[in-house]
Amino acid sequence: MAQPYVGEIRMFAGNFAPAGWMFCEGQLLPISENETLFNLIGTTYGGDGQSTFALPDLRGRIPLHQGNGFILAETGGAEEITLTVNQIPAHTHAFLTSTAPATQSSPQGALPGNSSSIDLYIEDTPSVNLNAQAVMAVGGSQPHTNFQPYLCVDFIISLFGIYPSPT
Repeated sequence: MAQPYVGEIRMFAGNFAPAGWMFCEGQLLPISENETLFNLIGTTYGGDGQSTFALPDLRGRIPLHQGNGFILAETGGAEEITLTVNQIPAHTHAFLTSTAPATQSSPQGALPGNSSSIDLYIEDTPSVNLNAQAVMAVGGSQPHTNFQPYLCVDFIISLFGIYPSPT
């Protein structure tokens, strides 16, 4: 690897952090042993600023560049979400029927049909709710995962290297 900047974060496919690097897992580090990195990031990601500071924690997170209302070290999003009625697009549930003559007396596997022997309809002023067994509820307000397609790799941060100078 080329000489990194102190505090540089890279993606890494290994199952260990190379010497001079650490995983970005929010660990608290002693300032006394990592003064250069502390001078660069301070307590942006946590720590007490007296004896410790924290590394960024990218576990289960996608990095996002600051700007457009997002600030450095801000976290957000949710791994699971439960939709509310207001978040579901407007839709209808069809109740199918036919004007063809009715030929069955059982509703099993059938549609309401036209019958001349009895009246099947009434004006559209409902007076009772349908039984819950007649109209099955769907959903259940269970959360679902909210992940975009992903590939898990490690993020590592350099504890050594060139101290970046602002431009």
